[in-house]
Amino acid sequence: MRLWNLSWFLFFDSLLVISGLQTPESFDIDGGIDQDIFDINEGLGLDLFEGDIRLDGVQDRNSIIGENYRWPHTIPYVLEDSLEMNAKGVILNAFERYRLKTCIDFKPWTGEANYISVFKGSGCWSSVGNRHVGRQELSIGANCDRIATIQHEFLHALGFWHEQSRSDRDDYVRIIWERIQSGKEHNFNTYDDKVSDSLNVPYDYTSVMHYSKTAFRNGTEPTIVTRISDFEDVIGQRMDFSDYDLLKLNRLYNCSSSLSFMDSCDFELENVCGMIQGSGDNTDWQRISRAPGGPESDHSNMGQCQGSGFFMHFDSSSVNMGATAVLESRMLYPKRGFQCLQFYLYNSGSGSDQLNIYIREYSADNVNGSLNLVEELKDIPTGNWQLYHVTLKVTNKFRVVFEGHRGSGASLGGLSIDDINLSETRCPHHIWHIRNFTQLIGSPEGILYSPAFYSSKGYAFQIHLNLSHLTDAGIYFHLISGANDDQLQWPCPWQQATMTLLDQNPDIRQRMSNQRSVTTDPFMTTDNGSYFWDRPSKVGTVAFFPNGTEFRRGRGYGTSTFITHERLKSRNFIKGNDVFILLTVEDISHLNSTQDPSVPTPGIKDLCSEITCQNDGICAVQDDKAVCRCPVGEDWWYMGERCEKRGSTRDTIVIAVSSTVTVFALMLIITLVSVYCTRKKYRQRTSSNAVNKTLENEYAF
Repeated sequence: MRLWNLSWFLFFDSLLVISGLQTPESFDIDGGIDQDIFDINEGLGLDLFEGDIRLDGVQDRNSIIGENYRWPHTIPYVLEDSLEMNAKGVILNAFERYRLKTCIDFKPWTGEANYISVFKGSGCWSSVGNRHVGRQELSIGANCDRIATIQHEFLHALGFWHEQSRSDRDDYVRIIWERIQSGKEHNFNTYDDKVSDSLNVPYDYTSVMHYSKTAFRNGTEPTIVTRISDFEDVIGQRMDFSDYDLLKLNRLYNCSSSLSFMDSCDFELENVCGMIQGSGDNTDWQRISRAPGGPESDHSNMGQCQGSGFFMHFDSSSVNMGATAVLESRMLYPKRGFQCLQFYLYNSGSGSDQLNIYIREYSADNVNGSLNLVEELKDIPTGNWQLYHVTLKVTNKFRVVFEGHRGSGASLGGLSIDDINLSETRCPHHIWHIRNFTQLIGSPEGILYSPAFYSSKGYAFQIHLNLSHLTDAGIYFHLISGANDDQLQWPCPWQQATMTLLDQNPDIRQRMSNQRSVTTDPFMTTDNGSYFWDRPSKVGTVAFFPNGTEFRRGRGYGTSTFITHERLKSRNFIKGNDVFILLTVEDISHLNSTQDPSVPTPGIKDLCSEITCQNDGICAVQDDKAVCRCPVGEDWWYMGERCEKRGSTRDTIVIAVSSTVTVFALMLIITLVSVYCTRKKYRQRTSSNAVNKTLENEYAF
């Protein structure tokens, strides 16, 4: 961000509320309809079991009882060329959610006996469990490229059925049979606990595997009514795993920890998560629930829970300028080599107070650790909790060090930190902080534009959030004219924008954030034949920043049904009347296996285009050479440069037996010949000795 954000853009680092201006026409990828998985598949005329499950003819409901149909903890996969580019990027993001919250990992297929082939089929569907068929298909078709939809289908592949098919379903929801489409009633069957295991987890209204209330309806009335009315609009969420989804998955696969999670701390316990005070500083951080100069409460609970709600506070009003307070995390052990540190920070002190983030890294050569400055947070806004992300790249064991530094000027309070999370994931590139949010919901004033941001490639963009609709919030991605446009490639190729409405739960593992991704397709055209993602100065409309500076804004691309207002008011999306939207725009052109003729990359040759792997082999580049990864099964395999030869255990046994017999026969022949030759030689020697003996006797006479 520091590379591209020029000073005239930083001037607008506040919420832009633009009204009374002509806004560019936005393209709604959902057509104004919030379609669930089952709506998509039904619209395509698919008749799948329970709407999105593919049965193989021998599968029954007890197939996941026991370990026979479980996958290994690391699942091989192939992203087929048929997939849309946006879907490929979202699938990889979904894998990161699995890594963050479970012990399930995914790796590109390299010839393992069984693997998941993700392709663009008709609709969104999967088989249940590991079917041991070699190549197991999972379809992410058109409009299925939502992260929770992909999580849902992979949960099927991992061995899970829908939540409402549990044996105890009727204790929690009522099925209104007369409202179900004729012939679809079987999709609402339940199965007893002898054939479907709930893993001793309570019924989950919030499960990502639950039908929505409108599933398979024949009119406008719901087919599922929750016995607790508060959950009527909760069932069918497609945001993220619920806590019980994770509990079941981790129990089924015996997960004791997740892969990329490292630490989370809300300071509710007196041991402050094992953090330690520095010894060479001037004062200590204090664990308190309220600071005289602010904040009035912690960020975790916002003062809603009496007797709880703590944070760490550096009182800069009680020390002189230049004084410091140091707080260090417990020892941490990285595995991936990159980390994201996230925390909330409140400044009630001087505007010149700052927070420095260090890493104390340990090695064999430095057992006491070397201290390295990573980030200096200056000009911290005062009066409210701010969200920060800091990217780390640590490979040895380490501690995170928070150093509060007293600046110049008067201070009535200090710096406070809360809700720290550390994970081995990528940090978002930007944060859009929206204050006084609730008054904008459903209001004509709820048409918001973010500040101008820059992607890592240098493209300038804005996010448009539309809260003015009565029931749904919309979100759109716009390219805008920027300082680097003369040096950039147009139409903009394969930049994936991921927009995440943050669930501000203190623990990153328990968040159910709402996310949507869109990707710039350089071949996409508008009705008048121009390229949709062409240079904004060419295809955009005139817009103005609040100070009157003119710029060009391209058409928006997103959805008018990003989230309902009801869901928006649930969980911790809004906290202290603040909302945070996390933004990442990254280049995913490397996921496009076909070289684009209009977006050339000089000097790069597609090595795999020169060879064809037979028998479902996969081409891979190794040591700058295209090689075929050949499929293998439990008792068969393919081999050869192009996977053109087939081998099997039976063939090996036959070859081994034949070779043994041949060797035995050869050895027998050699032995017989050797015996024959030895005996013949012996006889000749014996005969010669007899003749010599006779001659000796004759001469003796």
